[in-house]
Amino acid sequence: MTRIKSLGEPVIATYSLTKIYPGSSIPALDKLSIKVHAGEAYGFIGPNGAGKSTAIRMLMDFIVPSSGYATVRGREIGKDSLKIRSSIGYLSGDLALYPKMNGLQFLSYMNSLLSIPVSQKIIDNLAVRLRANLSKPIDELSRGNRQKIGIIQAFMHDPNVLILDEPTSGLDPLVQDTFLELVEEAKQRNACVFMSSHVLSEVQKVCDRVGIIKDGKLISESIISELAVEASQTMEIVFAKKVPVMALRKVPGITIQSYTTDTAVIHTKGNLSPLFSVLARYNVSKINARTLDLEESFLHFYQNEETSS
Repeated sequence: MTRIKSLGEPVIATYSLTKIYPGSSIPALDKLSIKVHAGEAYGFIGPNGAGKSTAIRMLMDFIVPSSGYATVRGREIGKDSLKIRSSIGYLSGDLALYPKMNGLQFLSYMNSLLSIPVSQKIIDNLAVRLRANLSKPIDELSRGNRQKIGIIQAFMHDPNVLILDEPTSGLDPLVQDTFLELVEEAKQRNACVFMSSHVLSEVQKVCDRVGIIKDGKLISESIISELAVEASQTMEIVFAKKVPVMALRKVPGITIQSYTTDTAVIHTKGNLSPLFSVLARYNVSKINARTLDLEESFLHFYQNEETSS
């Protein structure tokens, strides 16, 4: 994963972006403020219904904010939408294609709408990489094979902004890896990538930062490299007898992530000496360093939020 190349003016920015749908008093998106830069991939994660697609639809000017605003490349959405969209590669979370066309016809049509159409060789190369069948009618394709065509359409003109809603939905693991390669290549040419997902492993592999959204609110932002440092400080401790839960909870910098009768998974911050001083009083069978992946961190964060709310 590459570092963010530029921290100048953000390519995508939202300012207290809010959406309340008619008939509801609860915001689907509540005062979202984020900034995404050139050369950066930003993962926007949360469960279904959290507000991810609502945010993306406002970025694309498909729906109008109730309050707040957003900009793409310095242009305010709603005022310069046509110019904004010309620089975006977009993939919808509820992808709808022309069913009676085949993939080649659809992509040729979408290519004709570009201000500068791309070479057919580019489309063919992407189709080979993604193992996409462009000769079959779209309505005969599986969900994953339709998704491949959507990805080709989003990437084929080398856009400098990519807005992708659940981009790997329905893809098999090998094609998912190819998609992640395409995102890395986009970052290398300094494109800005904003992608929503609930497939946390892919976010961990390709994104530089991650924002966690719950009930329409951004509840956390983290740099992926910082999450990796956190992961190195996670331990699984196996005791010969019962886990001394109360003693562990008193150790400074310790968070018990989970425990069973004889095993505790803890997250540590800072000096480990207080922890080992406590462990020395008990019969410890094993200590394993564990890799805390983003999914475990995400789920634990959500559980904490639900407990405190």
